[in-house]
Amino acid sequence: MNLLQIYVVAVLLITIGALILSERRPSFVFALSTLALILPGILSLEQAIQQVSNLGLITLVLLLLVSMAVDKTSLIKGLAHKLANQDYSKSFIRIVALAFSTSAFLNNTAVVATLLGPVKQSQHYAPSKLLIPLSYAAILGGTLTLIGTSTNLIVDSFLIQHGLPGFSFWDFTLYGGIAGLSCCLLMYFLRNQLPDIPLSRENYQQYFVEAEVLADSTLIGRSIEENALRNLPELYLAEIIRGGTLISPVAPNELIEAGDKLIFTGNLKRVDTLQHIHGLQLFAESDGLLNKNLTEVVISNRSRLIGKTLKQIGFRALFDAAVVAIRRDGEKVSGKHGDIRLTAGDFLVLATGPDFHSRHNLMKNFFIVSQHRFTRKLSNLQEWSTLGGFCTIVLASAFGFISLTSGLLCLLIGLIFVGVLSGDELKRNLPLNLILVIVGALSLAKALENTGVITLLTETLSPVLLETSPFIALVAIYLLTVVMTELMTNNAAAALMFPFAFGISLAIGAPLMPFALAVAFAASASFISPYGYQTNLLVFSAGNYRTKDFIRFGVPISLLYSTIVLALLKWQFNL
Repeated sequence: MNLLQIYVVAVLLITIGALILSERRPSFVFALSTLALILPGILSLEQAIQQVSNLGLITLVLLLLVSMAVDKTSLIKGLAHKLANQDYSKSFIRIVALAFSTSAFLNNTAVVATLLGPVKQSQHYAPSKLLIPLSYAAILGGTLTLIGTSTNLIVDSFLIQHGLPGFSFWDFTLYGGIAGLSCCLLMYFLRNQLPDIPLSRENYQQYFVEAEVLADSTLIGRSIEENALRNLPELYLAEIIRGGTLISPVAPNELIEAGDKLIFTGNLKRVDTLQHIHGLQLFAESDGLLNKNLTEVVISNRSRLIGKTLKQIGFRALFDAAVVAIRRDGEKVSGKHGDIRLTAGDFLVLATGPDFHSRHNLMKNFFIVSQHRFTRKLSNLQEWSTLGGFCTIVLASAFGFISLTSGLLCLLIGLIFVGVLSGDELKRNLPLNLILVIVGALSLAKALENTGVITLLTETLSPVLLETSPFIALVAIYLLTVVMTELMTNNAAAALMFPFAFGISLAIGAPLMPFALAVAFAASASFISPYGYQTNLLVFSAGNYRTKDFIRFGVPISLLYSTIVLALLKWQFNL
């Protein structure tokens, strides 16, 4: 090896070591490795910038931005709070089935984040009995299609970089379908092995939110249990006000009637969940003030509001604002918002009109604490534009009528036009960390090729590998990728292992496709460690799990998944 080759290999090994041992973000590590290649001239700045225009990377970014719009719809939110009931086995099947099926087409991290709240709110059993299966089902569902997980698109971007056509939409479905369904079935039989861990109390401030049941609501005539109002994410139905009568506590068999005022307590950030329940209207919605920005204020000790109710002072006309939620430290707030007598120090969350900040009486009555961003419910046009457009693009690209990248770009522009997404949202949610990881990995792979490290690896391994079966080489690549994804992250493992898979396939004269698929599937096989996949991290803290809980439940899943994938690759490609 010459000095340049030694230097590049050193950068590669340091990068892998930093990803495994360092607490730094993978994006930071890959940014430094790219800089380490540019400074000595091994990689030109132009070559590094060219990686940003990789078609696979562009597709991935567009998909994540469009998925953000899909996540605003009631598609999953409308189903989520109805999933868990008293029958644990049925709840298990519903949650696993929904996570598995939706993750084939939606971002699986977003799917888990959406379903996390309803599972945690279950009154019937500990969330730890469902959260690991939720994460694993989402991971398995992501392996069904090209767009199911960012890992598949990362490997696809490497194929495109090497001048190959890349994956088709359904290239993963045979392997992911058989392995995924088999593992979901195994999880069902192993469900009694999941730990029963009591959920610790969340440390968010408890706000009281009022919502009215409209005459056309689907809630009417059904009980609290039947409407799954006990399973809302981080919101608890504390009281019902019916014709001036306060019902508290609320029994599970209590029937909902038109005109009921439902008083919820919980996390203000979850209020948007109530908007996705048909016929349930927040107070500020009736005044037409509810928008994406909410203002949190504290009533000052010299306010004229002290001792009076919102009705008495005509709050809406006085401040051009409506109260969405109320919180009082050290004391429970009870009853309709309009009838609560306010005290100094009360926290109010306000939906404000255009004249709110110009009112001269604000400083006399309030201290403005902060702004809260609130996801407003989409209109019917926006809802159908988002879901219909996404389904159309996915189907059209799946059957070859349009390229996925072009379709997603057109859809993104359309969603901006109808107001589902804004320019500010796109800037805030641009996945810069993921872009840096992929660009850094592509740059590192380019440097390995430019300096001849891949060629040297091919020439060195050829005499050894030619004497063995291609399937043995495939298993070695697969297992090494699994180890790396459990120790670092799925995206980093896929990005770092592909160049070696490419070099080994060249060395033995085997087709590249089975090796590329092996890297993609292995990088998603994070079933033993809570740190290898983002969905595992989400449920790890939410369920108060320990690492050994993942190991005990995940080892059989990992073994079955790997055995099926490798057997199918051997059979499909005659290795």
